[in-house]
Amino acid sequence: MELSNEIVLRPRFKFNVNKDNASLLSLFEAESKKQSEFIVTRVDDHVFIKIPKEKQHFWSPQLHLEINEDYDDTKTSMIYGLFGPNPTVWTMFMFLHFMVAGFFIGFAIWTYVNWTLKSDYAIQLFLTLMMIVIWIGLYFGGRIGKGAGMQQMRELHHFMRDTLRNKDIHSIS
Repeated sequence: MELSNEIVLRPRFKFNVNKDNASLLSLFEAESKKQSEFIVTRVDDHVFIKIPKEKQHFWSPQLHLEINEDYDDTKTSMIYGLFGPNPTVWTMFMFLHFMVAGFFIGFAIWTYVNWTLKSDYAIQLFLTLMMIVIWIGLYFGGRIGKGAGMQQMRELHHFMRDTLRNKDIHSIS
């Protein structure tokens, strides 16, 4: 899997596998009991692969797999994968983005009102521009975080790939 340098905060992938989804799900459950490198959790057709607490850092990713049965052919399955940060980190990051956007809109309106009333608006303009600087800082912080978690992202992907390869499962797409 090639991870490009595009603006993708949560990389996704999908592929078909020549195996039914029940056996794939049980395969991940069995693998979770045999190893201690990763925390593997299953909920219905979803498998979550995480880094153990002692190896985690703030930007540690997790891999969410959704393994669906192909309704045209019950002997194949579609695996949808999504790399993402810890849900708590993702929620905090999105909250900060929305908060900065809200402040930007508020300060921009305040600046415009003072400008139309021909009042002094230097402070409001400064605060509006400061929100843009903060947003750019959040963007680069996210990019740095993504880079910091890249090695663990590869480890999660290799674990998934090796788990599927160990059982002679061949991708058809």
